[in-house]
Amino acid sequence: MNLNHHIAGMPAGYLFAEIARRVKEYEANQPETRVIRMGIGDVTRPLSPSVAKAFADAALGMTTAEGFHGYGPDGGYPFLIERIIRHDYQPRGVDLHMDEVFISDGAKTDTGAIQELFSADARIAVTAPVYPVYVDSNAMAGRLGRFENGRWSKLVTLPCSFDNGFVPELPRERVDVLYLCYPNNPTGTVLNRAQLQVIVDWARAHDTLIIYDAAYKAFITDPEIPTTIYEIPGAREVAIECCSFSKTAGFTGVRCAWTVIPREVKGSLPGGGTAALNALWRRRCGSKSNGVSFPVQKAAASVYSDIGWQETARTIAYYQDNAQLLLAALGKTGLQLAGGVHAPYVWLKTPGGMSGWDFFDYLLKTASVVGTPGEGFGTFGQGCFRLTAFSTKDNTQEAAARILDAINKL
Repeated sequence: MNLNHHIAGMPAGYLFAEIARRVKEYEANQPETRVIRMGIGDVTRPLSPSVAKAFADAALGMTTAEGFHGYGPDGGYPFLIERIIRHDYQPRGVDLHMDEVFISDGAKTDTGAIQELFSADARIAVTAPVYPVYVDSNAMAGRLGRFENGRWSKLVTLPCSFDNGFVPELPRERVDVLYLCYPNNPTGTVLNRAQLQVIVDWARAHDTLIIYDAAYKAFITDPEIPTTIYEIPGAREVAIECCSFSKTAGFTGVRCAWTVIPREVKGSLPGGGTAALNALWRRRCGSKSNGVSFPVQKAAASVYSDIGWQETARTIAYYQDNAQLLLAALGKTGLQLAGGVHAPYVWLKTPGGMSGWDFFDYLLKTASVVGTPGEGFGTFGQGCFRLTAFSTKDNTQEAAARILDAINKL
């Protein structure tokens, strides 16, 4: 049996699996120590009561003939798609057609699978540091060449750092696809309207597709910061947007998201001609997915009820307050910081030139706090570290105090 040598040739170990391994080893040697996890971006607040009730009611309804639902409609149930368009897009001046929104089980699923629409030789660009899924999914498909000296030979990387204000320079070479994530994971930074307009204009001029991951848009606090790339003129022609209920409404374990593919987005076919990516994605999903369950989609729709959104907004504010606690504590260290304002992540330059993994080990052993080393997001994350606000207030306060004490000991 021949195997996919592209997967076999990837660097061993997924980032968070390696973190889990090191933490497990530490806890085995320090069984009396309470470890505070501020690394993986998983939510800790429960589902809002109204969302949970809608979920339960729909599940119980499945026990009746009139309430039972089997396979759902292609792309998702209209009642959810309509609410997404009305709540997330129309208030920002964006009109979408119902058939341009596709319901799925996660933004990770879609950002990882969308590459199936690209040719085998498509040239890929990512901002760096970067959420690993964008890179890994294209590496598995064989587009990124060889992994040498910590980098993929055919991947175009656009460094984002404290030095350039985390605004990526545009590629100097031809690329077919550019992945963007704003508010950014891992740095927690955002792009303003003018900065996004430059990128959209460039993409239109160079026939480049933008994959825009907006999973954290609910954390944006400034109304002048775009919450969807379609607020930018021309974006409908060149951008696909992925969004999620995971971080907005605590659906990390429930699983529901959506992807927007406007009818105008087209790509070239071998031998000439073009095809609409909307039609290609619908064809791909029809062959590979049976969609998201009816109870989950009912729960997601209830997020947009008046009471559901009030409850959801309180949860988002809770995490935003946690981010402010982290920023306040870390601000006393004099370290360079980013994020934490429009995103649940705080990105920091490690003290004393330590590598991210060395700082990870130091914090774990000195403060029993877990974060995420910047190197886990690629070589351009070297010497940086990510902390998440997805924790309880008590844990965040204690972790902030422990981290501050540990840094002061250096």
